[in-house]
Amino acid sequence: MSNPALSSLAFLTPGNFADDDPATGLEETLALFEYGERLGYDGAWVRQRHLEHGVGSAAVFLAAASQRTERIELGTAVIPIGYENPFRLAEDLSLADVLSGGRLQAGFSTGMPHADLLGDVVHDGDWREYDLSYGRIARVVEHLRGDYLGDPDTVIHSPGNVQRPRLQPHNPGLADRIWYGGGSRRSARWAGLQGLSLLTGNIVTGEDTDDVATAQRNLLDEHRRALPEGSSARVALGRVIVPLDGADAAGRARYRAYAESRHARTLAPQGPRRTLFAPDIVGTADEIVERLTADPVFGEVAELRLELPYEFHREEYEQILHDVRHLIAPELGWRPAPGQGEEGVAPPSELVSLSDVRAGGHGKPAPWQ
Repeated sequence: MSNPALSSLAFLTPGNFADDDPATGLEETLALFEYGERLGYDGAWVRQRHLEHGVGSAAVFLAAASQRTERIELGTAVIPIGYENPFRLAEDLSLADVLSGGRLQAGFSTGMPHADLLGDVVHDGDWREYDLSYGRIARVVEHLRGDYLGDPDTVIHSPGNVQRPRLQPHNPGLADRIWYGGGSRRSARWAGLQGLSLLTGNIVTGEDTDDVATAQRNLLDEHRRALPEGSSARVALGRVIVPLDGADAAGRARYRAYAESRHARTLAPQGPRRTLFAPDIVGTADEIVERLTADPVFGEVAELRLELPYEFHREEYEQILHDVRHLIAPELGWRPAPGQGEEGVAPPSELVSLSDVRAGGHGKPAPWQ
C-alpha cells in the first residue's frame, strides 16, 4: 500500500524550559503552537514528561494552548498511563477538548518512566500489582464515552438540577480521537483491535529483524489487520527532521553535531528489548525530500509528524518549522487547508518571550534574518 501524497503535517515539541525559569520556556512553547498554526500545520503535539524540564500535564498545557489557537489539532504524545487515574484523566482531557472546540488528539503509552522514583509517590498500595497497561487505557476510553454510573435509578443532586451521574463534561467525540504510541507488534495489534489510531516514531522494537523500516512496516501491518471493518483510525509517522537551509553557519554545525552524537545508537539494537532507532534526517531540503521519498515506511502513511529535537532553542524550532513547511512538505504533496498558511507567510521578525516582557525588552531577531 502506498500513498501518493502527504495529507497531514504536524509537529511534536518536547516543551523545554530552564530549571530556574519554567514560565519562559512554557510561554515559548505556546507561542510555537501559534506559529505552527499561522504556517498552516495541521497538528501541534506536546510530549508529557515527568521529573524533567518538560510538560508534566499535557491536558493542562493543551487547555492553555486551546485559548491561543483556533484551528490546529492539539495532541499529546504520549501520556504514560501508569501514572494516571483513568477517570480523573478522562475528566481533564474531556474538559480540555471542550475548551478547544473538539480539537484534542489524546495519545497514550504503557510503561512508567522513572518508576523506581515515582511509583510509590503516585500510587497508594502496591502498584506493582495494578493493571498499568492496556486495560488502564481502555478504561479511559470507556469513561470518555460517557456511560452512566450506577443503575438506571441512580441520581445525584447538585445545585439547580438532578441528574444521572457520568463523566462531565459529557463529550463522547473525544473517544474517537484516541491514539496509541506502539513500538511492538503486540501493541500495534492491541491498538487496532480497540479501533485506536497509531503513532509510530523513530523508536521501535526489533522483533525478528535489525532493520528499523522492516520492524516499523510490521507494526503497520499488524495494526491494519486488527482494525474493525470500516474503522476511521489514523496512522501517523514520526521522524526527527532538521533542515539546514534557513540556519546560519553556527546552527548548521550544531544540527550536524546533534545528529552525529545520536548516530551510534542507530547501528544496532539497543538493550535487552532490542530497541531500534531511526537515524535523524539532517540536511538540505532537497536531501531530506530524497531521503523521505526513499523511506519505505513513509510511503505507507499519509500523516507525518515532525519530531523536534530536545533542548533546541526557540529560534531553531521556528526555523525548522518554517523550512519544513515551505521547502519540504510541498514537495511531498502536502498542501495547507484552504485559507490557511498561504505561501506568503514569512517567519516573524521577532517573538517576545515572557522574560523579555518582564525585562522591558522586545525579543531578538531569529537567526535567518
